Amino acid sequence: MAGFSRLIRRLARGLGESRSNSSMLHLRTLAALAGLAVLAGCASTSPLPSIAGGSSAAGYQLAAAPGASGSGLFGRSDVSGTFVGQKIAQLRGDLRALEAQIGQRAGELQQARSVIVQNAQDYYTRVASINARLQGGTTPGNPRLVQEWNQAQAQLSRIDGSVAQLTELSNRVATDAAMTNYLLDSIRSAYEIPGAVEEDHHQLAALQDDVNRSKVQIDRLHAEINQEVSRQTGYIAGERQDLSMLAMAIKQGELHSGRGGAMPAAYSTASVSDRPLVIIRFDQPNVAYEQPLYTAVSQALDRRPEAIFDVVAVPGGSGMATSARRHAERVMRTFTDMGMPRDRVRLTSGSGSAGVDEVHVYVR
Repeated sequence: MAGFSRLIRRLARGLGESRSNSSMLHLRTLAALAGLAVLAGCASTSPLPSIAGGSSAAGYQLAAAPGASGSGLFGRSDVSGTFVGQKIAQLRGDLRALEAQIGQRAGELQQARSVIVQNAQDYYTRVASINARLQGGTTPGNPRLVQEWNQAQAQLSRIDGSVAQLTELSNRVATDAAMTNYLLDSIRSAYEIPGAVEEDHHQLAALQDDVNRSKVQIDRLHAEINQEVSRQTGYIAGERQDLSMLAMAIKQGELHSGRGGAMPAAYSTASVSDRPLVIIRFDQPNVAYEQPLYTAVSQALDRRPEAIFDVVAVPGGSGMATSARRHAERVMRTFTDMGMPRDRVRLTSGSGSAGVDEVHVYVR
């Protein structure tokens, strides 16, 4: 390389000294030698394949055209350049967005469960405090217990609010499940589009597998949310019944035996629909009928949630209609304390000769 450089410089000096018509020949010679010098200098370091031997066309083939090999820079992408390849890229983008939503839905479920657990702990703490005060004895309508009862009811309402959020979450997950069905239908339709290459069908098969895996995750998440909603709904219904009974206990200043407790002798129930659900005999002052009545009504509502109740005043004899009516009105107020809507309880009068006032409760 250094010898060629010295030769070029010598020729350049000769070109400057000569002004004859042969200057053009020197110039051409200089250009040719310069080209040979460049090729000689690059021969030892050039990454190009040798052109000696073999086909020159094969020697200068550097790389295949992008997309022709079916690979590409981003793995599963629109490498085929066909319309089906573009459709695959669009469907895969939809699937990735759906997978992100699945993770978000699962996080929302765990968060709702944490809130429910915290509110349930606070609720049971307040209920236990109320029961302890009632067990030890307190005054009727103790305002401190009333305040704690209100706070316990607020905690239960917060749990109910979390259940409503879970119901909305279940609806959104159902929409996600419908999205997987749409993707599967689109993939099946893409197989029928003409102009696809083999790589397109390979990618469609892989995409179909990914969608089916996401569908399994969504179905499992949907079932888990629905089970949580069902469990918490039953829990709240039972606790609302307990709160209603607890409210009556606070009003009277004493603790009832709880749901399903023993019934006093002055109280009886009937299971046949054409007979009274409850018969309350007022044969002594201050008949403790509230808790057994609450139990019977709760069981009737479990069987028939839309049930309507008739409260019938039955006097013990002539001249006792007024006192029987007063007892029936007291039973009506007990229904109101339970949280029963007034339009589902009717007050009527009947006749009897048992010698003692009675109140009959019927289910309609």
